[in-house]
Amino acid sequence: MWQKAHELTLAVYRVKRDFPRDEVYGLTAQLCRSSSSIPANLAEGCGRGGDSEFSRLCRIPMGSASELEYHLLLAGDLEVIRAADHVAVGEQLDEVEAMLSGLLKKLKAES
Repeated sequence: MWQKAHELTLAVYRVKRDFPRDEVYGLTAQLCRSSSSIPANLAEGCGRGGDSEFSRLCRIPMGSASELEYHLLLAGDLEVIRAADHVAVGEQLDEVEAMLSGLLKKLKAES
């Protein structure tokens, strides 16, 4: 799952290259921050000891994924992202969200 989240972050960084310069400190920064937060928190969760800490740190990426979903919607509405890129990144995000949801259900069942 971390690999898929990392690939999503790379995709976000690639598409943001085409964004207008005036968005560097606005939407672009928010997209990069929310996308990179997903694999970063998964990595931190794996590096911490204990199931409860891992479970807590796995809920954070779900919030970041929701935030990324909104930022992608905003980028589409503002027409700063190409439609094909919006669809492709959105599909990657959907896949990561589904994997996170499955992991959280599994962790909840085990606790």
